[in-house]
Amino acid sequence: MQVTSLLSRQHESPADHEHGPGCACGHEHAPVRLWQTLIGVVFVINAFVVDWLFPQSQSIADASGMIGAIILGYPIIMTAIRDLRTGQLSINELVAIAVLAAFASGDYKTAGVVAFFMLMGEIIETRTAEGARASIESLIKLTPTKARRILANQTEEEVPASHLTVGDVIRVRPGDNVAADGVIVSGQGSFNQATITGESLPVDKKPGDEVFAGTQNLTGVLEIKVSRAGTDTTLGRVRELILAAEKTKLPLMKIVDQYMGFYTPLVLVIGALVWAFTRDLNRVIAVFVVACPCAFILATPTAMVAALSAAARLGILIKNVADIELAAKINAFIFDKTGTLTTGELVVSRLAPIGEVKPAELLRVAASAEKYSNHPTAKALAQIAAEAGVPLLEPQHFSETAGRGVSAEVGGTKVFVGRAQWLKDQGVDSGFEKFVDLNETEGWSLIFVARDGKCIGWVGLQDATRAEARESLAELKTAGVRRIAMVSGDRQPVATRVAAEIGCEEAKGECLPQNKVDFVRAMKAKGYKVAVVGDGVNDAPALAAGDIGIAMGAAGSEVAIHSATIALMNNDLRRLPFLVNLSRGTRAVINQNFLFGVAFILGGLSAAAFGYLNPIVAAILHNAGSLIVIFNSARLVRKGEELEHYQPEPAGAGAAGGGAAPQSTATGQLMPRPA
Repeated sequence: MQVTSLLSRQHESPADHEHGPGCACGHEHAPVRLWQTLIGVVFVINAFVVDWLFPQSQSIADASGMIGAIILGYPIIMTAIRDLRTGQLSINELVAIAVLAAFASGDYKTAGVVAFFMLMGEIIETRTAEGARASIESLIKLTPTKARRILANQTEEEVPASHLTVGDVIRVRPGDNVAADGVIVSGQGSFNQATITGESLPVDKKPGDEVFAGTQNLTGVLEIKVSRAGTDTTLGRVRELILAAEKTKLPLMKIVDQYMGFYTPLVLVIGALVWAFTRDLNRVIAVFVVACPCAFILATPTAMVAALSAAARLGILIKNVADIELAAKINAFIFDKTGTLTTGELVVSRLAPIGEVKPAELLRVAASAEKYSNHPTAKALAQIAAEAGVPLLEPQHFSETAGRGVSAEVGGTKVFVGRAQWLKDQGVDSGFEKFVDLNETEGWSLIFVARDGKCIGWVGLQDATRAEARESLAELKTAGVRRIAMVSGDRQPVATRVAAEIGCEEAKGECLPQNKVDFVRAMKAKGYKVAVVGDGVNDAPALAAGDIGIAMGAAGSEVAIHSATIALMNNDLRRLPFLVNLSRGTRAVINQNFLFGVAFILGGLSAAAFGYLNPIVAAILHNAGSLIVIFNSARLVRKGEELEHYQPEPAGAGAAGGGAAPQSTATGQLMPRPA
């Protein structure tokens, strides 16, 4: 049991007492001082040694035992007195009565041993709980205390990270942790973002990319313009959410708290009955010791902290621990499409040369002409060219017509890349559209490539589906999710095709935000427990309408973090079946702990009442029961380790080497060039 000692409470303000971290047995406390416990147990051991080696020195043994019992029993007794002064009647009083009874009977060694084991139980449980919290804190307390701020004359000064303000420019060297959220101004580097997103592999960053406080720069010297500092950073918000979650309670924990006020009087009555029938004080003491329901009370909080730790390690932020229990009951998932099941970025899915032109040649011409464009089409062509190892040529006389296409000289020939009508306006021979076997209304974005006035092929691009989408949805079905649906603002043919590619059984297109909310409410009205998954920006109303709202890609997005009950700091859909399985595993562990705790108390009370347990053995068994519960809950911490090193295969990459590139599972909405 975790006894709230007087020494612990002397250093707490009333606010701390009210809002401080919760003791596993229902009190706010700081750890019992280990040195005090060790000094007390030395006197108790000395009493046993003197009594054994020098039987004639009984008074010395009693004096040593008395001193040890006083040292060890003092924090327990004072805590019980303080509880009574504040009108509380808790399990601390049971321990105090047991220690006082042994002391009053003159059995100082027994009083000291019982007090020692109870205090050791608190120390072990406190350190275990702190260790579980430390495993979370280690993820989020990585912001450096110092930062290198760049002055107007380009010199740098070292300042406390807390003094950084929005607009400051800081320099981050290889091996440094980033001191604040910001945008890279100059330099390139590779960042370990595991503390924020749960990704195990480093992420390359370049000028214009956002970086987060607490992430580590592995390579390169960078200058970063601060966009958020202090507690406003993503890391700061993550920390507050985790600490807030630890203060919340499962419904089952609230029920336990409600009835604990009746438990202590009941045990006192049992103790009185045992004394009335047996007149054996040792039995009464053993009853009080073994009746401390720590194994029972630790059942839920230890499992909860372990589950929070496992989830936080993978970048899953759970705002209220009640959602851990609720996630086990979810039997329907509703997904947004763009940015959730798809990446929201164009990828090349088809290369269709016309005539004798090879796919690699078509790609080289198109990507070279688009080399200096910032349009998503140009980036998609450059990416697949790099993946296929196709060298690009230097374009000459580059020109871009907003929303229509680009023109350039590539290898001494005039090249046009863009929409079909634009190519016709440039005098390209018509009739090339007959070679297209795709329907743009189904989410394809088509661009055509012309060289020397003749179309040499076309490229089909899509909003890529996430590589792990089909696998994740299949795992959800395996986990017992009965209904999976996708809602999207895109046209119905687009939504239907995306759903078919990823194995989603139901798709609804052309949905405005209110239509998504109505869809969620209709599904809940049919008796489903619904989880809504979106990007947390335009999906906020639907996220709030579900039983659980899960925002994906919440790193750096304040809207995403605050619009959902659960936030995924990265975009790995495999976190969703893991969350369901973690929830069910947590519930199973809690049930195991409760059953063990109840059996332990009932068995212990019976054994103590019938004289099969003396107080010392009862104290030892009490701690053993608590440790069994703690170790059983600790199994949850390792859940999801297989996801830490999971890296999905890239989706949407078409081959550039021969024939038309195979279609990927990527799909999405039409994205014309912006006007």
